[in-house]
Amino acid sequence: MSDIASVSLERPLEDIARELGESFAEFGFGIVRDHGIPDELVARAEEASRAFFALPEEVKRAYKIEGIGGARGYTPFGQEQAKDATVFDLKEFWHVGRDLGSDHALAEFMEPNVWPAEVPQFEATMRELYLAFEASGRRILSAIAIHLGEDAQFFDPTIEDGNSVLRLLRYPPLPENAPEGAIRAAPHGDINAITLLLGAEEAGLELLTRKGEWLAVSPPPGALAVNIGDMLDRLTNHRLRSTTHRVVNPLGQAVGRARYSMPFFLHFRPDFLIDPLPSCVADGEEASAPEPILAHDFLMQRLREIKLA
Repeated sequence: MSDIASVSLERPLEDIARELGESFAEFGFGIVRDHGIPDELVARAEEASRAFFALPEEVKRAYKIEGIGGARGYTPFGQEQAKDATVFDLKEFWHVGRDLGSDHALAEFMEPNVWPAEVPQFEATMRELYLAFEASGRRILSAIAIHLGEDAQFFDPTIEDGNSVLRLLRYPPLPENAPEGAIRAAPHGDINAITLLLGAEEAGLELLTRKGEWLAVSPPPGALAVNIGDMLDRLTNHRLRSTTHRVVNPLGQAVGRARYSMPFFLHFRPDFLIDPLPSCVADGEEASAPEPILAHDFLMQRLREIKLA
């Protein structure tokens, strides 16, 4: 395979499973069109996101919640740093998660959401977008399950009430006083099962190929860039690749423009045991396959590495 696959989610999953699966195996990325998230909802979410980030700094910082690693609410500019990076990323963001009742068995793993009172449409819009992303993600996982030789519904129970997170991202215009070597998002792999990204049409997102070369990821307007996270990489014994990727700084006139995007990090349930699938462990590979680990324990391990826990 020489190019990242671009598939329509309106087609029967059996028809796209192989093409998408092979793209995830080679590049760790695929482009998904006709994903079912309405354009009108995306436009409303973009408007609400921009409205929040346009608020004064002190207002935004009032929504920074200490002690939860940025799991909900606002994370200011200059806070997140990629694993092994020496400088922080040039971005600020807001996290929306799942709401669980206090009596839910998994409630201890998920912080309650907070909502900016200054943007009245924010809460309803982001709740709706969260559910739309989750529905698209479930369908993409069904295609992946078929590619792996599993039942199409294989992943449904693994993500039920999972700790998925919607991130609203703003990369400000490139600051003149940025630290040497700082870029919008330093090379990193995602922690979760799969990531669905809206807003990658603007240049900047790049993946690292097997040959060690940076390749631009350029979905058509409105399409999703979808990538494999470390959890699914681990579950498939590295058959599907969690690929290092980055967001590079803009050139030309774009230096003076902010960049906005909305990734959805689809997670397994915190109590799901990530144990490599037998179908992905060949004879003789048993000793080198990753050790089983609970999804929550793996998440916390990785959050500590990027200084968010």
